[in-house]
Amino acid sequence: MGSLLYVPLCSLDGYVADPAGDHDWAEPSPDVFAFLNELQERIGTEIYGRRTYEVMEVWETDPSLAASGEHERAFADWWQRVEKVVFSTTLTAAPTQRTRLEPRFDADLVRRLKEESTADLSIFGPTIAGAAFEAGLVDEVHMVVSPGTLGGGLRALPPMALRLELLEDRRFTDGSVYLRYAVER
Repeated sequence: MGSLLYVPLCSLDGYVADPAGDHDWAEPSPDVFAFLNELQERIGTEIYGRRTYEVMEVWETDPSLAASGEHERAFADWWQRVEKVVFSTTLTAAPTQRTRLEPRFDADLVRRLKEESTADLSIFGPTIAGAAFEAGLVDEVHMVVSPGTLGGGLRALPPMALRLELLEDRRFTDGSVYLRYAVER
């Protein structure tokens, strides 16, 4: 059985995107990128909402990203081989391989994916992750906190009470911090 991990990159004040929806400020440094690539290797399935999927699909549709560096190439290779499940009420086709479209978030489907998986699963995007938190499906939060604040925008965590147990932490040369938490039930 796989665990469901939520892996946001966020600002110190808890946002994954600024008030204009921009997330370019969160581009990871080389050591953070290398670490995230190592973490991703344990993931067999990525779960997305439409907006996050449309941001991420460039890792398969734009070869210049993979050509831009060693860490980018490793991430693009991983992204292209991982299974992807996209919950969307509007998408009718996916331009990427290994991508399954579902018309709406389905907690029972995610539960089955976890039960049937031999690898961990990752949910990426705070809106879809919020639905998974509400359904009690998220097992761990793997958060990379960037050293800066945005003052508003799209929050990384849902507006609900969560009890978390710190399992691991790590500092990076750019001032970012990795925090790994178990979600207590």
